Amino acid sequence: MCGIIGITSTKQVSSTIINSLKKLEYRGYDSAGIATLYDGFINEVKCEGRVDSLEKNVSKINLLGNVGIGHVRWATHGKPNTVNAHPHSSETVSVVHNGIIENSTILKKFLVEKGYKFKSQTDTEVIVHLVTDYLKDNNLKDSILKMLKKLQGSFALGIIFKDQPDLIVGARRGSPLAVGYGPNENYLGSDSYALKSMTNKISYLDDGDFCIIKKDQVDFFDSKGNKINKKVLKLSSNEQNYEKGDYKHFMAKEIEEQPTTIKNCVNEYIDKINNEINILNFPWKKNEISSIKLIACGTAYHSCLIAKYWFEQLTLLDVEVDIASEFRYRRNRFKTDCLYIFVSQSGETADTYAALDLCNKHKMKTCSIVNVVESSIARDSKLVFPIHCGPEIGVASTKAFLGQMLVLYILCLKIGYLRKDLDKKKYNLKIKSLLSLSKLVSNSLSTENQIQSICNSFTKAKGAMFLGRGYSFPIALEGALKLKELAYIHAEGYPAGEMKHGPLALIEDGMPVVVIAPRDEYYKKTISNMQEVIARGAKVLLITNKSDEEIYSENIWEKIEIENTEEDLFPFLTTIPLQKLAYYSALKKGYDIDKPRNLAKSVTVE
Repeated sequence: MCGIIGITSTKQVSSTIINSLKKLEYRGYDSAGIATLYDGFINEVKCEGRVDSLEKNVSKINLLGNVGIGHVRWATHGKPNTVNAHPHSSETVSVVHNGIIENSTILKKFLVEKGYKFKSQTDTEVIVHLVTDYLKDNNLKDSILKMLKKLQGSFALGIIFKDQPDLIVGARRGSPLAVGYGPNENYLGSDSYALKSMTNKISYLDDGDFCIIKKDQVDFFDSKGNKINKKVLKLSSNEQNYEKGDYKHFMAKEIEEQPTTIKNCVNEYIDKINNEINILNFPWKKNEISSIKLIACGTAYHSCLIAKYWFEQLTLLDVEVDIASEFRYRRNRFKTDCLYIFVSQSGETADTYAALDLCNKHKMKTCSIVNVVESSIARDSKLVFPIHCGPEIGVASTKAFLGQMLVLYILCLKIGYLRKDLDKKKYNLKIKSLLSLSKLVSNSLSTENQIQSICNSFTKAKGAMFLGRGYSFPIALEGALKLKELAYIHAEGYPAGEMKHGPLALIEDGMPVVVIAPRDEYYKKTISNMQEVIARGAKVLLITNKSDEEIYSENIWEKIEIENTEEDLFPFLTTIPLQKLAYYSALKKGYDIDKPRNLAKSVTVE
């Protein structure tokens, strides 16, 4: 959630740190800060709110120093204000921290008894005083080791020291952390996207590692203090300058990019000449897998729910879907013939990573579907499928959701064909349909005027409901989530057939209800459910596909028609108007669309 940047250099670093923090704004945050070392002192500037405010405060005092750390914070312990903003400093140590220190209350009591005074309400400040205390009787490395052994919970740390004017210490447990390499300077960062603006050479810390970074040297250590070597990875540089362009928000741009990202992903995985799916590195034989477990959080979880329908329809495999935060705390019966698939846009989702780590410890077959191929989840999976969407900056996922669905669908087709659950003719037809998906998605984007007039009713409503059956049920969940995330409107997604089992009590006169009912095998049943809510006064927005056949229902408030395609692919098209509905509802209410309140792009803590 929070973001860390550290730089040790031969040059002044404050402006570079500020610019890098701007790259991390998409993660979500409510305060920001920076600390540098100069002339034997730690100089700290912090503020509530945006990095722009921090930049103004820094420019007023001309913050100097060749070594510094910066942070954008999302409040966990303590209110979002200047005092609780990071960095937290003593006279000798300054710390930035992502994560949660679970035993901070006990450590704080111990430190107060030793005479240390706390200025903030945060858990992070215990780290400052622990390191300060240990440095009285220990060298730097031993002090760091002692401090790390005391901490319980998850963290990524950046630490600078008054008496060490040329170095930064980084440490990781749970939350991601990377080191970047440059000429006469080196970097610490929680996000490779922010580091890419300075370097494309990066190493990643594993759980338990810490590092000592100087401008011309980086040393890595394991949890016991043994010196270790790290691979230096070279990142692709073709995505470094991702800007909004003429769009008002990144989300608007990312919605419109979806035809292109679909096309790019299809081109990566499909051999058009041989009409074949290019998954050549599958490390297990077809008879070694008899079931699939899909694990994810949030929007990625919804992509897994849709994939469950695909796998059940196109293969004979047993399929289950799990929310990662529940999976890791259940008493799981691990199966050696099960393929565990983890889905995450960032590849750093804390609960999803923890579930993957648990499966790896039990030596299970693990596979990940991610947007960031350098991420922790990708690096620790036995097989990785990138979704090829490019950077997604808007907190509410759009193009990555379609990318996740697409890769899951392609993987389903390939597994079904390899197992002979899907015959050659049907397999070829499905691939052929995929080749036209980009154009169909493009055609589905042209609903601007209609959506903008419809959203007025949603912004005035105290709540909304989204209904669907089959493939459309997870899309209903996703549509409701988007409206909640962006427009702060209470919205619920339900299977349409469940309305009579309780939710129908919520329907009242004028309530907007979105019914997702393409003309598939569930169509007539869904229309019957729709009529029930209309009869109770709901304003129904029907999303269906184009047809000469009349809709068997009266009194529909509004209708949006998508293109015709195979039933399997309807979710890609019905998603588009729901994304736009949430976007324009939030726009009308004047909300910060790319950075909705209380949310973060990369959820790196529980």
